[in-house]
Amino acid sequence: MNDKIEFNSDRFEQVRNARNTETAEDYTEMIADLIRESGEARAVDLAKHFGVTGPTVNSIIRRLVREDLVISKPYRSIFLTEKGQFLADYCKKRHEIVYKFLIKIGVNSETAKNDAEGLEHHVSAETLNVFEKYNKK
Repeated sequence: MNDKIEFNSDRFEQVRNARNTETAEDYTEMIADLIRESGEARAVDLAKHFGVTGPTVNSIIRRLVREDLVISKPYRSIFLTEKGQFLADYCKKRHEIVYKFLIKIGVNSETAKNDAEGLEHHVSAETLNVFEKYNKK
């Protein structure tokens, strides 16, 4: 076997970067959804949705505050900054494109929902553009 090992550090770096931003993307998108649906986003609602503890949510919210994605004060609702709203809108659009693509190629609705949740974070802009064009056919 004389196959050479191919080094793909760029590819792995892209995956690591996607993992690092996944949480921020998921939380900003959910905060936007909660505000749209009920008028507010609370830590307890986020904990329930993501199946994590209150302290976990609080830790993530502190990180999002540092990254200027949310505004949060003790015992108050959580709000998106302009930057956070932009990220939430972008993630929602990306999620919808991936979901619609999966439906269009024949994936059932429930599986498409679950798969889109993971794929949306790792799909490149080029692939996303192809998905969007395919969706318009």
